Amino acid sequence: MKKTKNTLKRILEDFYLVLIMVFLYAPIATLMVLSFSNSKSRTQWGGFTLRWYGEMFESATIMTALQNTLVIAFASALIATVIGTAAAIAINSMKPLSRSIIMGITNIPMLNADIVTGISLMLAFIAFGISLGFKTILIAHITFNIPYVILSVMPKLKQTSKSVYEAAMDLGASPLYAFFRVVFPDILPGVLSGFLLAFTMSLDDFIITHFTKGAGINTLSTLIYSEVRRGIKPSMYALSTIIFAAVLTLLIITNFAPQKKFEK
Repeated sequence: MKKTKNTLKRILEDFYLVLIMVFLYAPIATLMVLSFSNSKSRTQWGGFTLRWYGEMFESATIMTALQNTLVIAFASALIATVIGTAAAIAINSMKPLSRSIIMGITNIPMLNADIVTGISLMLAFIAFGISLGFKTILIAHITFNIPYVILSVMPKLKQTSKSVYEAAMDLGASPLYAFFRVVFPDILPGVLSGFLLAFTMSLDDFIITHFTKGAGINTLSTLIYSEVRRGIKPSMYALSTIIFAAVLTLLIITNFAPQKKFEK
């Protein structure tokens, strides 16, 4: 009887997991299928084609928006990773009370509504006389990415031992050399996780970008939003499919590469 209950429980757990996966990935699978359909209809299959991928690469508007998105995402993630890692090291060296206060303040931008952050950044740029454009989007993305990097690096810093760093200093290493040779390899997984999270958040952001972009510049999120009123073109399905495949490949490499290195 007990064995039967365990079997039934396992079946229900597996069914629940499959159901969750279906809800998560069925819309993405639908989008990928439609990107290969020769019909513009969302309900009727028009035969296999690569036409929309060709139109995507031929569209100057889409390519410019894609370039802006990737440049802003990479640059903001890289700068936020450097600033966030330095900030995490400084916070980790504080006293417990000060550390708790600063970490609480760090959590506020993450819990705050994006629309509030976007409007406040837009007003700040206008107040300082900064014209809205590419640089304001970059600054805004760096701003909201930093907390994600700090929260990714902090757990790794807590796992490191200060005595190892101090021992390297006692053996004659300079502070900078001791950091990069002793501390940095230990926190590298957290730094990479923070970078990837910041890159993904920047790539996906719409609301903050919408309020800080100004006229004459578009990212993929704002371009897609502007096309919703006129109807999204199937070439956008193709672009979304490529982005999903690229992100999935990057995640697989990131998750399995350290494991293979460890196994060797």
